[in-house]
Amino acid sequence: MTAEIGHTAGRTVRLTADGPGVRADGEMLATAGDDGTVRVEIPVLCDLPPGERTHVTVTAVDVDDPAQQTTLTGSLLVAEPGSGVVADYEISNEGTETLTYSVVFTFMSGDGGAVTNQTATVRDVGPGKTVRGTVRAGELPPAAPRVTQAKVLTVTRVPASEAPTAPGTCPASGIRVSADEGDAAMGLRVVGLRLDNCGTRAYTVEGYPLLELLDNDLKRVDGVEILDGSGEITTGAGPDKRPRPVTLSPGESATAGLVWRNTTEFGTPVTVLYVRVRAKTGADPVTVTPNLDLGTTGKLGVRPWEKAER
Repeated sequence: MTAEIGHTAGRTVRLTADGPGVRADGEMLATAGDDGTVRVEIPVLCDLPPGERTHVTVTAVDVDDPAQQTTLTGSLLVAEPGSGVVADYEISNEGTETLTYSVVFTFMSGDGGAVTNQTATVRDVGPGKTVRGTVRAGELPPAAPRVTQAKVLTVTRVPASEAPTAPGTCPASGIRVSADEGDAAMGLRVVGLRLDNCGTRAYTVEGYPLLELLDNDLKRVDGVEILDGSGEITTGAGPDKRPRPVTLSPGESATAGLVWRNTTEFGTPVTVLYVRVRAKTGADPVTVTPNLDLGTTGKLGVRPWEKAER
C-alpha cells in the first residue's frame, strides 16, 4: 500500500496502518521530504478477498516527539495476490542542491541469480537530507525461484528541477521530455527522445533537440562532437527525415533520436551517463540518463524532431 501523509519537513516518523480486515505488516520508519510529505510504501496483511474495498487509517508518529501525530484515512481496494517481497533503502543527499534519485534494485534467489529488477524514483531530496523507503519485487511468475536477497544495481541522480516528470503528470511548461531504454545491435546504439505536448496550447519545434553531455558528477563533457543527423554514424537504419517545423497540438508528440557506435580503438573510451536536453532554444532543460558508451569514436548523432504517429 502506497501512502503520502503530511508532517514536519526533515522529521522521522514511525508509521502504522490498520482498518477493517487490513493491518500493517509491522511498523516502519520514514522521513518527511522538504515539502513536508512522507511518501512510503507500507506492506500490509489482508484478510479480505480480491476486489473487496475497505478503509484504512495511516498514523505517523514523530520519533523524537510522540506528541506530534498525523493521521490519514482513505479507501483501499484489495488487489490480486502478488509478491510480498520488499527491500528497504536509504538515500542521503550530501550535495548542495536538491536532487531526484533513480535506484535500480535486483531481487535475487538464494544462489545469487537475478529474479527481477525494480526501479524506485525518489524525488526532491534536499541537501543534507536522508529519505528512507521500500521497493517491492512485484508479481513474479509461479515458476520463479524464491527471492531471498536484494542489492542495488545502479544509482543515478539529477537536479530535481531538471528531472523527467512523474508518469501521468505534466510540468508547468506543458511540455514533457523523456528518453526510452534504447536499442543496441552489433555495436550500434540508438536511444529515442520523446516530446509530449501535455499542455493546453500548440507547441512548435524545428530541427534538432539541443544537448549538453554530462559526466557522473553532472559536469560538462568535452571532446565529443554532436552531429546534426545520423548519416556519419550509420546508414543501416535508413536516412533521417529532413528537419522541418513540427507543431504539436495538445495531446500530440514528437520523437528524435541519439545514435552512436560503441567502437573502441586507440585512446580512452568515453562514457556519458547524463544528457541535458532542451526541446528548442529557451525551453526548460530536462536531464535524462541514457548512459552513452561512446567508445573512442568521439561522435554522437542526433536525429531531428518529427511528429509521432498516434
